Amino acid sequence: MDDKYIRLLIDRCLNFKKSNILFISYDKVNKDFVLDIVEYAKKKGINDIYLDESDIYKLRDKLLNESYDEIKNDSYFDKSIWNEYANKYASFLMIDTEFPHVMDDVDSDKFALARKISMDTRQDFRDKETSYEIAWCIAAYPNKVWAEDVFKNDDSAYEKLHDVILKMCMVDKDDPIKAWEEFRDDIRNKVNYLNGLEIKQLHYTNSLGTDLYIDLPDNSIWNSISDEEEDDMFVNMPSYEIFTSPDYRKSNGIVYNSKPLMYGGNLIDNFYLKFKDGKVVEYDAKVGKDILSDIICSFEHCDYLGEVALVPYDSPISNTNLVFGTTLFDENASCHLALGDGFPLSIKNGINMSEDELLKHGINQCKNHVDFMVGTSDLRIDAITNKGEVLIFKDGNFNI
Repeated sequence: MDDKYIRLLIDRCLNFKKSNILFISYDKVNKDFVLDIVEYAKKKGINDIYLDESDIYKLRDKLLNESYDEIKNDSYFDKSIWNEYANKYASFLMIDTEFPHVMDDVDSDKFALARKISMDTRQDFRDKETSYEIAWCIAAYPNKVWAEDVFKNDDSAYEKLHDVILKMCMVDKDDPIKAWEEFRDDIRNKVNYLNGLEIKQLHYTNSLGTDLYIDLPDNSIWNSISDEEEDDMFVNMPSYEIFTSPDYRKSNGIVYNSKPLMYGGNLIDNFYLKFKDGKVVEYDAKVGKDILSDIICSFEHCDYLGEVALVPYDSPISNTNLVFGTTLFDENASCHLALGDGFPLSIKNGINMSEDELLKHGINQCKNHVDFMVGTSDLRIDAITNKGEVLIFKDGNFNI
């Protein structure tokens, strides 16, 4: 089914309207799959293709053995090539694969430093990505380490993870592109309903202890896998979410995670965040607290929210009853929030605003964006509007 997956990624998820250039980032473990993508892209007339290959084990070795100063001066962590291709309006395909526990023995401060350098050196890319000036898509492909973590003690773990990933992307359908466009039409009806409510505030509650109020900015806009203005690309594959950005200055209360968070090969779990006037003022985690601390403290404004996303508990990924250990899949199995950067398209005319203007309107600006899952089978979300309260989520699912 890989050929159908590749066609979905190139022919539907990306577009090449501004240039005929393709940038692919991936770990070398997936090189064979990437070369198949390259072969197909060239048949489509896309001949300017840049391969940004990484190696998780080389990264681990550097973080274990280099000093902080050596990391700061090591060109390996410089991602400015992303800016070069973003400024040429390349389409970016980011092949995501996970390596659970590979980074367990790495100093979390070194990992945070490397992450910060990586993000700091590709700001042009980030600006064009969040404003949808360039086409981009994040998609997943398996590796043996990841598969054996998801399907423990199973000799066919890799094949099972491969098949599940493609199924979650509807590649098992006769026509995956048609299937996704039918899904897009259905979810767009919910987006239009939510936008019609003109929601001012959301109130999250569940049995984990979550009791969180999240204000939305004036003129907020909900979005999904593809809106009417950006219908020529799907930015995540798969994507079952409806999302917007909150007013980063006005979240109050406490929220507990519902699924583990894998961050650069590091596990964070059983954690909570407490907010006051938008800012994380208290947090704890039974697993990976030092990594959670690095996320919150290493980037300016990463202690504020940048995304609110709605995903029904009764959804294709959730119904597998698997924890994939990658945000791409786990976030699409659960309502989630994100610390860090917000989306300019989440408010009217936001894509034409400067960073200062976006901040003034309540859209967080940060060089990092970290999703974490909060959805449960008993999650309730009340929407406060000018016309009263509307129950939009009940027992973990849409009530609209």
